[in-house]
Amino acid sequence: MKIIKRAKKSLGQNFLIDKNIIKKIIKIGNIDKTKNVLEIGAGYGGLTNSLASMNPKEIIAIEKDLVLSELLKKKFNNRSKIKIINSDILDVIKKKKIKKNSIVFGNLPYNISTQILASLILLHKWPPWYDTLIFMFQKEVAARILAKEKTKEFSRLTVLANWRLEIKKHFHVSSNSFFPKPKVGSTILSFKPKKKNLYILKNPKNLEIVTRVLFSNRRKMINKNFKKLFKNNSNIYKNLKIDLSKRPEELSNNTYYRIAVEYEKLLN
Repeated sequence: MKIIKRAKKSLGQNFLIDKNIIKKIIKIGNIDKTKNVLEIGAGYGGLTNSLASMNPKEIIAIEKDLVLSELLKKKFNNRSKIKIINSDILDVIKKKKIKKNSIVFGNLPYNISTQILASLILLHKWPPWYDTLIFMFQKEVAARILAKEKTKEFSRLTVLANWRLEIKKHFHVSSNSFFPKPKVGSTILSFKPKKKNLYILKNPKNLEIVTRVLFSNRRKMINKNFKKLFKNNSNIYKNLKIDLSKRPEELSNNTYYRIAVEYEKLLN
């Protein structure tokens, strides 16, 4: 892959150049001619080209960098199944114009990877338009997604991701597989939407609010922040049997979901 422009730090650009890693990533998707593919951050088209070799129904490649998107349009000019869109993926998700049952691939920009994942979790309509997400994250971000309660990695992202998604860890990727070479390694994770969920929210943003408030002082007890959410309604924590002297990482995922359900009831 010929790199002809300097990577933009503002866009979190690190281009995947290892062809063996690209092959391993594509294999996870089980792509065939009935599948639509969405690629986030197509860069120089290394992954795009390999995805096309699997002959999917259509590939929509999103690239925010104008120079790169123009290069991609020239590179794939004669490939009718590949559509290049110069846009921010967060705007594309908001517009809701993506085909159903898509497989989404992304070597996610380091600076907004968590924001992209959160936006795909907090969609109003569920099950969502995507069938599978196959994403590359910085190692420490992947560790937060996969974290267990009572560990320092357990975070808001852990709670959000496990609410609606089945998560699978695949393999680590060395920083040597990129240009420019990042300071840390990466991890490939895949996500499948849960078809059944015990904790239903009319507005998914309520879980985002609950986790934001309760994790705002992660080294302190949840006591004060819990009371902020529920306006000193002591019956709530008694009914939920929550110990308010615990710190945020000491609560289970399910406890956060139960809190969000109660919080939503309070708003109605």
